[in-house]
Amino acid sequence: MKRTFIAIAFVAAVLTSSGCGNKAQTSSEMENPVIENIMARRSVRYYTDQAVPREVLQKIAECGVNAPNAMNSQNWEVRIIDDPEWFNGATEAMGDNMMHGGDASDPKFRNAFRNATAAIAVACPDDPSGMAFVNIGLLGENVCLAALSYGLGSVIMAGPVMSLYNTPAAKPFIDRLGFSEGYKMRIIIGLGYPDESPAARPRDLGKIKFVD
Repeated sequence: MKRTFIAIAFVAAVLTSSGCGNKAQTSSEMENPVIENIMARRSVRYYTDQAVPREVLQKIAECGVNAPNAMNSQNWEVRIIDDPEWFNGATEAMGDNMMHGGDASDPKFRNAFRNATAAIAVACPDDPSGMAFVNIGLLGENVCLAALSYGLGSVIMAGPVMSLYNTPAAKPFIDRLGFSEGYKMRIIIGLGYPDESPAARPRDLGKIKFVD
């Protein structure tokens, strides 16, 4: 598998992958790196201490912004975080307000961002149509699949984002991200070298139906 994930290939796979699910993959599917990544992706919540090279993080972010988006509006802003002091400081600032970012009593707990060593924060403006949020979801999937192609784990989080905004002491850490006026962080995607191998959760293929 080529280490550089091709975002255009991902879009093509999404348009042609109605057979994706928990059933056994055909030999042709197993030879398709895009389908392999889609089927192998898991949410990872434990990571090793190994730092992710910045050139890898940059390429993953570039894959993210190559996602399809409504009217090519690109109404998102992306920030790459790999400074341990940011993670540690934000975690300390949130304190008891930490939401869905991990259990501080866990011996393996590192920070409130599911122990990630790097993260990609994504912001967009308020959008009554909802399309800006759809765009962010598409970007996030590209990021996760690109990360997997580099041997990285990933997890998309909203809880820690809400905690940051609900904790006045965390404001300096939001400000440090430098989002433009009118933009608000909506998700943060934890990244790193995985320290666990989660099993696949069942998928209900009955949700897929042809229109006859």
